[in-house]
Amino acid sequence: MTWSELPAGLPANLAISAGVVVLLVVVTFTVSVVRDRHDTLDIAWGLGFALVAGTTFVLSSGEGDTATRVLVTALTAVWGVRLAVHIGLRGRGEPEDHRYAEMRRRAKGNPHLHVLVRAYLTQGVVLWVVSLPVQVAQYGPGVHPGLVAAGVVLWSVGLLFEAVGDWQLRRFKADPDNRGKVLDRGLWRYTRHPNYFGDACVWWGLFLLACSSWYGLATVVSPVLMTFLLAKGTGKPLLEEHMRRRRPAYAAYVERTSGFLPLPPRRTR
Repeated sequence: MTWSELPAGLPANLAISAGVVVLLVVVTFTVSVVRDRHDTLDIAWGLGFALVAGTTFVLSSGEGDTATRVLVTALTAVWGVRLAVHIGLRGRGEPEDHRYAEMRRRAKGNPHLHVLVRAYLTQGVVLWVVSLPVQVAQYGPGVHPGLVAAGVVLWSVGLLFEAVGDWQLRRFKADPDNRGKVLDRGLWRYTRHPNYFGDACVWWGLFLLACSSWYGLATVVSPVLMTFLLAKGTGKPLLEEHMRRRRPAYAAYVERTSGFLPLPPRRTR
């Protein structure tokens, strides 16, 4: 297991994909400043993964297993584009996301530059690291059929949880009678964050498709990082803090509902 065993084109691919991410960050930041709202970054998040997957697909031509290259690129693009479209439609006609508005309010200097450092650069680095399984898988010799099946099933479960959870929440919010209430039906009955759980499943599934080599196994850092951020980092904790302030019923919902993994509701007194 030495660096000399890496596919010839992989190191250059990693450097080029990093450059692509930097370009995406610059373009997204520019658009956001013109729009005067920085939640454009959330739309670019999913599209960024699709862009990295597409870039790697082109660069890995003639090196990796063709079937794996097509599969990994397609799965990443479907996930990324769906997420971007969902976030774009969700924010249409709404004010800027409270997270970015709060960042700008707290800025001691130029608010745009403050958000650039705190959000754009951080998300750019995370995007590149999390996308490592997608990049490495396209240079591998082809993973065992059993791992392919497991990866696709896990990815499918994840996408299902994300898409269905988002759809259920959108319908719930569209009903004026639900204003101020907490969604505790459907997938939201079993986990407070079906979309975050689904997101984690997607990336563990993509990781399995990279497990045809030692350097593919090393990309386990990517799904671990994504899962940590969703469950313990900038995902679940920040959202729940916001929900507790806005919805009094949320505390009782937390008491009876699993925070991440889908589990039967707990009985409460």
